[in-house]
Amino acid sequence: MVAAVRVHKPGGPEVLTYEEVEVGAPGQGQIRVRQHACGVNFIDTYFRMGLYPAAGGLPFTVGNEGAGEIVAVGPGVGDFKVGDRVAYVVALGCYAAERLVPAERAIKLPANISYEQAAAMMLKGMTAEYLLRRTFKVEKGMNILMHAAAGGVGLILCQWANHLGANVIGTVGSKEKAELAKANGCHHTILYREEDFVARVKEITGGKLCEVVYDGVGKTTFPASLDCLRPLGMFVSFGSSSGQIDAFNINILQQKGSLFATRPTLNTYAAKREDLLAIANDLFDVVGKGAVKIPVKHKYALRDAQQAHRDLEGRRTTGSIILLP
Repeated sequence: MVAAVRVHKPGGPEVLTYEEVEVGAPGQGQIRVRQHACGVNFIDTYFRMGLYPAAGGLPFTVGNEGAGEIVAVGPGVGDFKVGDRVAYVVALGCYAAERLVPAERAIKLPANISYEQAAAMMLKGMTAEYLLRRTFKVEKGMNILMHAAAGGVGLILCQWANHLGANVIGTVGSKEKAELAKANGCHHTILYREEDFVARVKEITGGKLCEVVYDGVGKTTFPASLDCLRPLGMFVSFGSSSGQIDAFNINILQQKGSLFATRPTLNTYAAKREDLLAIANDLFDVVGKGAVKIPVKHKYALRDAQQAHRDLEGRRTTGSIILLP
């Protein structure tokens, strides 16, 4: 039996239950991982609240990313051995001291990437990679708008986009978050509670607007985000921390300049193992070179997952959050 954080009914942070669970031996194509750190992401709150249904139903163990060492290998696994350091992003089961992981979704960690770094960056960092390099290929000199620039994905996106030579504009909720975003490669910050972000984007870009908007906020930033795009620009919605974007008339994209809009996910971009490894290795490369630093700002004991969710949803966190089993 090992410690885990489970959900027996949908609800607020109070439904996160710290309890003992049976893990069992790894089956065909599986590895058993003793976790050193578990990542906490906004998507975890969607599963907890029931906005995203858990594939196996209730109860379920929360969490989508983690890092640790392999303690057992199931039949049919050829690429891994006991003692290997690995990280992963898979559907649910992360908030636990030990767990089973499909070997094909695990990635060996380079020696220069710590367990805590890995748990803090696999989902957010690989999300940043596909957003910047695949969904829309950011290049030198481009204007890009990043909502929630001081958030977990935001800080990685800002650094990486800066490294690529883009002019990075970010919206933030406070002066403290503005300073943090600027320290992580954001060239211009907009206090969205006090300023009209569309007007500020026009001012910052001299009326040229942006090639791409990256939006993990959702309801409160749409459709104003479309007014920040130049003709043929790309609106990338990758999250909805303020609520889902309501259905809209697709003609609005034509009216605002033949715009593109997409709602991508990491699961689709990394569905093939070769793509998963390419995305992860690109991330490991920029982190290993120091071009992107992974700020692990908040660490909680596994048993304190409720507080981690309260702080995340209360916007009291910046950067990455991890749980330590």
